[in-house]
Amino acid sequence: MYEQPRPNPALLAMTFDQMLERVRYEGAYPTRERAEQAVRNVLAALGRQVTGDERVELARCLPHEAALVLTAQIPDTEQLTGWGFVKDLAARTGATPATARWETGAVLAAVSRLAGPDLLARILHQLPAGYALLFGRAELRQPQPAA
Repeated sequence: MYEQPRPNPALLAMTFDQMLERVRYEGAYPTRERAEQAVRNVLAALGRQVTGDERVELARCLPHEAALVLTAQIPDTEQLTGWGFVKDLAARTGATPATARWETGAVLAAVSRLAGPDLLARILHQLPAGYALLFGRAELRQPQPAA
């Protein structure tokens, strides 16, 4: 008898409320409203960076409300580095870069779980340097020859 495939627990559907509670826990936010504000800000910023099939697939992985925030954004013509992403988020929200980095990590940790390792790898391949750390992953780079 063959073993039946089992669903990957990281890829199981999550409601928007469950996503907010996960972000609230990860970010140590005092209220659900504060966690929701972080989710909306970070997903809007991510929606300006991710394009193509990866954007569509990521939207499918997210709860409906979160997917709407991501896809409501028009992708920027110039992609930002990971640090540029954090600085842009800070400027748009009036937060400090440290706060924007904290929010980014809390939200993208939940997004990473929902996307799963394969889609996340494709998204990271599409984005410039610095995003792996924002998603809670190590950023391995090929050594560059000395000039």
